[in-house]
Amino acid sequence: MLHKIIIYSSALLTFINCTSQKQRRTDGEQLNTVNTKDITPMSNTREQLIYFKEGENRFLKDYQMNITFKGISEDSRCPKGVNCMWAGTAVAQIEIMGTHSRPMTVNISTVDNKSRNYSRMAEFNGYTIVLEDVAPYPESSQGTKALSGKYTIGIRIQKSGENATTK
Repeated sequence: MLHKIIIYSSALLTFINCTSQKQRRTDGEQLNTVNTKDITPMSNTREQLIYFKEGENRFLKDYQMNITFKGISEDSRCPKGVNCMWAGTAVAQIEIMGTHSRPMTVNISTVDNKSRNYSRMAEFNGYTIVLEDVAPYPESSQGTKALSGKYTIGIRIQKSGENATTK
């Protein structure tokens, strides 16, 4: 009898959670999304960038994957108007999940630097995801703390092995 109560209550909680997520999406502010029908598959020579705001989650039907831009874990890029010894890098955390796979969080960077474990690309389910753009660029007056929550990234997705550069 007790196990039936537990099963029914977990099913009820799951249903409530699904319903609240649907309501949050429709009641919340509109997300600036790219229509994935307008994005051509990445095998073309002219590849397009897909932009994500910090915290944005989107299912890309053409690639059968869900991508969430979790945030920027490191931004050591040299601010505008400052002379630096090293240009720096920005590291974006993205969570990727395929239709038949578990979620995987990867860090992709604006530069390739194996000694610091930075890579501009990540492999997932036969696709290569490359970080192409991180905005806004830090300014010397504000620093990177003021940019928290305001970041936007541009990624390029292509089939692995098709015009892909290797790590």
